[in-house]
Amino acid sequence: MIDISRRRAIRFALAVLPAAWLLRSSRASAQQAFRRFFPFLIDLDGWQGKTPDGMSMAMGNTSMLTATREYERGGARLHAAVVMGPAATGALAAGQSGMNIETTEGHLITSTIDGFTVIRTFNIKEKSGAVLVKLGTSAMFSFSYNGLVEDEAMPLAKKFDWKAIQAATQQT
Repeated sequence: MIDISRRRAIRFALAVLPAAWLLRSSRASAQQAFRRFFPFLIDLDGWQGKTPDGMSMAMGNTSMLTATREYERGGARLHAAVVMGPAATGALAAGQSGMNIETTEGHLITSTIDGFTVIRTFNIKEKSGAVLVKLGTSAMFSFSYNGLVEDEAMPLAKKFDWKAIQAATQQT
């Protein structure tokens, strides 16, 4: 099964972190651009949310931004993120073609929800998956989960204000 999850974005981010550290901008506002997304990483009833975190990086003509927040409830885990840049473009590639894959192990489904292109993945055995919401050509909201069934995860993902997050991604 194709696994489109936050792992790809995290691997990319970890690969470029040394470069990001060396290329830090001297302007505090540029370094903290990810903070504008923290208010959108809301508290979820019944879940323990960790402190939001983020990263901004610019290298040549390429820039990347992530704002993330982890949540826990018993053995279940959630990861909400706003991702802008090449990692978002790559993760959303399956949605460009309207790809749908179903196997006995799980699925990848592309659909339109509330006007947004949404890619949903789910692994039945692991009770894990992701909801990727296309916010623009290189911006997405990512909601990955472990220890939940898809029918429980999707309503949680929809609690985040996708339209407001999309508007914030378009601000410079």
